[in-house]
Amino acid sequence: MTEHLHLHKNTKFLSLFHTIKSTIFTKASSFTTNAATPWNTHLRNLSKHGQYKEALVLYRQMLQSGATPNAFTFPFALKSSASLSLPITGKQLHCHVIKLGCEYEPFVQTALMSMYCRCKLTEFAQKVFDEMPQRNITVCYNALISGYVQNGNFLNGFLLFDEMRLRGVLFNAVTVLGLVPGCTASRYLWLGMSLHCLNVKCGLVNDLAVANCLLTMYVRCACMELARKLFDHIPEKGLITWNAMISGYAQNGLAGEVLELYHEMELLQVNPDAVTFVGVLSACANLGAQKIGFEVEEKIRSSCMRWNVFLKNALINMYARCGNLAKARIVFDEMPEKSLVSWTAIIGGYGIHGLGNIAVELFDKMIESGIQPDGTVFVSVLSACSHAGLTAKGLNYLDLMKREYGLKPCSEHYSCVVDLLGRAGRLEEARKLIELMEDKPDGAVWGALLGACKIHKNVELAELAFNKVVELEPTNVGYYVLLSNIYTEANNSEGILRVRLMMRERKLKKDPGYSYFECKGKTYLFVAGDRSHPQTKEIYKLLNRLENTEGEYAGANENGQEVTNQEPSNIIGVHSERLAIAFALLNTGIGTDIVVIKNLRICNDCHSFVKRVSKTVDRLFVVRDATRFHHFRNGTCSCNDYW
Repeated sequence: MTEHLHLHKNTKFLSLFHTIKSTIFTKASSFTTNAATPWNTHLRNLSKHGQYKEALVLYRQMLQSGATPNAFTFPFALKSSASLSLPITGKQLHCHVIKLGCEYEPFVQTALMSMYCRCKLTEFAQKVFDEMPQRNITVCYNALISGYVQNGNFLNGFLLFDEMRLRGVLFNAVTVLGLVPGCTASRYLWLGMSLHCLNVKCGLVNDLAVANCLLTMYVRCACMELARKLFDHIPEKGLITWNAMISGYAQNGLAGEVLELYHEMELLQVNPDAVTFVGVLSACANLGAQKIGFEVEEKIRSSCMRWNVFLKNALINMYARCGNLAKARIVFDEMPEKSLVSWTAIIGGYGIHGLGNIAVELFDKMIESGIQPDGTVFVSVLSACSHAGLTAKGLNYLDLMKREYGLKPCSEHYSCVVDLLGRAGRLEEARKLIELMEDKPDGAVWGALLGACKIHKNVELAELAFNKVVELEPTNVGYYVLLSNIYTEANNSEGILRVRLMMRERKLKKDPGYSYFECKGKTYLFVAGDRSHPQTKEIYKLLNRLENTEGEYAGANENGQEVTNQEPSNIIGVHSERLAIAFALLNTGIGTDIVVIKNLRICNDCHSFVKRVSKTVDRLFVVRDATRFHHFRNGTCSCNDYW
């Protein structure tokens, strides 16, 4: 009985002891948490506003003050370490996490995995994941899946997604947003389409962020029809959705669709932003739609985006490619601060217009201003030298980029220099330069030599260049046409027949030629032999007169139309630029400059035709073909018959 009483007293004492101990521990823990709270609040604010260095300094001050970090401290510190790409600091924080017993908190684990992935240490992120006692937490899977995809290891991310589903862990929109960007490579498109189907089944496709992500995937894989179908099925489109579609069309060369979508956007009163305008200006540059580009500039000037450097650069490019180099220069000169891209745009603009001397002057000014050139601006200046025949200057720039700036020339630089030497008739030097290239020459390099062979009628070297280029680009029709033209000028009927046979065997067809002309804000398209235009009769009458007359063309009447009683020509297959020029003469006033944009290189016959017309008609004719601008006036061309 006494023994039992003692035991009861001891048990009661031990119970009281544990209660007191637990209370003390809880109060101490509460005190620690409360002590850390103001530090955590400050850390969160710094991290939220991107002040990552200050956040890490504050974390160190927290340790020095004697305050103990807790599970709410580490996510902000780890995020700061990840954003600054400081893996050593991140590992030290990981040690603190373990030391303070916070390693099993899900949001700390997620922050650790995100940190390691951002620092390109996915193997450490995987270890954190593998050491989790419970691997059924969605946010942790999301962090690792996203990390794998961001580090270019899409297959590991997808395998982890499979494991996630097998374990019955629910996936959400964040999972999809982490996984879909990995499907932008064409070889994984089928997986992206499978994810799209899964999202439809689970209802996640109704999430606008998911829909935008899938739309971007289709755009980057150049599947514009699928992208448009998805776009049309999104019930409430945000600005990001419109921009994704507009940018996609612009990047895939579908300029007409860009302007149609932009017009639809205007009708629905969706307010565009800088991203929208960049895509629209790119489309205007491709189509030569200068009037629409001017309207966009007016909107930019009347908004808070008027000093946006990206938009200014897009405007320079648009005006230069629409043939209005003077306006491009005004935009450039107005810029208070010019970026490397700004200089590249204006130098490239002067280059494609054949004004190589001005392009070279601008490049030298850029260097004097202290801006460090990159490979892209060297491509622009080398191309400008090539179009203007500045051989010595171009060769000097190639040496300068290697010797002075330590830049390794790539195929684009070499193709410019091969073109430069080739146009100057130094074909053997061009061939030797190709042989001395460190990297294997691509199709553009051999294509430049092939083009030079056409200028100088070197059939033997042309055949060598052609054999090389079709090994690299067997489906590029342009090279077959180029060799065929070389054989035609050499009266080599056997060679012409051989090229045609090769094209037939490989089921290749020459791209149809077409030309654009903008009149009163509307863009008119003409194809070779086109007779579908309402003014066809007048166009062919005028062409007949321009082809046959030896006298001077009287010009247009007060309505901008030329009057003649001559019957239309029966010419079949008239090239598109001739039709566009005739239409322009009929529909513009006397003295108006005429700018025509063609998708292919202008042929010798059409080049000679426009020179003759410019001598007969007192107008400036500007033709932009696939490689450059030609300015025709008084029977001469700015290219000096050198294109």
